[in-house]
Amino acid sequence: MNGLDRAQRPHVLLGYDATEDNEAALRWAADEARLRGLDLVLCHCWHWPYSADHVDDDVEAIIKRAGEKLLERGEARAAGLGAPGAVGGRLRAGPVADALVRESEDAELIVIGSRERHDLPTGSTAARLPARARRPVVTVRRNGRTRGLVVAGVDGSPGGDAALGFAIEEAALREWSLRVVFGVWEPGAVDEAELALFADKERLAQVKAVTLERAVAPWRGRYPKVDLRASLVMGRPREALLEAAEDADLLVVGDRGAGGLGPPLLGATSSAMLRHAPCAVAIVPSPA
Repeated sequence: MNGLDRAQRPHVLLGYDATEDNEAALRWAADEARLRGLDLVLCHCWHWPYSADHVDDDVEAIIKRAGEKLLERGEARAAGLGAPGAVGGRLRAGPVADALVRESEDAELIVIGSRERHDLPTGSTAARLPARARRPVVTVRRNGRTRGLVVAGVDGSPGGDAALGFAIEEAALREWSLRVVFGVWEPGAVDEAELALFADKERLAQVKAVTLERAVAPWRGRYPKVDLRASLVMGRPREALLEAAEDADLLVVGDRGAGGLGPPLLGATSSAMLRHAPCAVAIVPSPA
């Protein structure tokens, strides 16, 4: 039993390329599969390195065969890390983000590797995929010691609620603590009717404390064994979350917060977390 109170899709999907950055993602994905009791699927994307009008069937066959061999090694490595169910591979043509979106329809979540913080290219898969995927995307950096802490960002939006649900599941599965952070000083992300609150910090804190408690109360009841602490921070969400993430193994945020950006863009705070958080980052899509 995985301890979750809902049904899950059949597998965890890993974007796999066998690079050094990808090794931490492989370990994370194997852990997810083991803790959730799911299968693990490795997806490797090949690409044609020449112009589209240069066709060579023999070269293409060699590239695909290299991808198949890479997947075979990855599958063996994942099995050795303790993935409990079936470990399979899928070889697909790139671009990587497009392929992973397609392959994730029957996945519980997607795991990918990421470069170190402050070094994430704008067009990279880690930057593009979370804005398009309909499943949670966990981007994993090369990690150090385990601290046993999940941090979740909430803001009263449906996206924040979805992020909190994923975060408490992760905390329950891994037997880690959960800190829920609500950075409230963001006038640009509230309705006009709430702008007056920013002239009265005490009143702002009272109103937002009620919002925070409404968000966490149902989850306390559903997962009473999770060590959950909720923090209201009189600061901007980006700074509040980055400070909390310094001690975390995983930071969880929604794809778009109360500011209301639509697809295919991530919210500004979510994008900043992908680029600057020191730990793994999970981006959870808003409910449809």
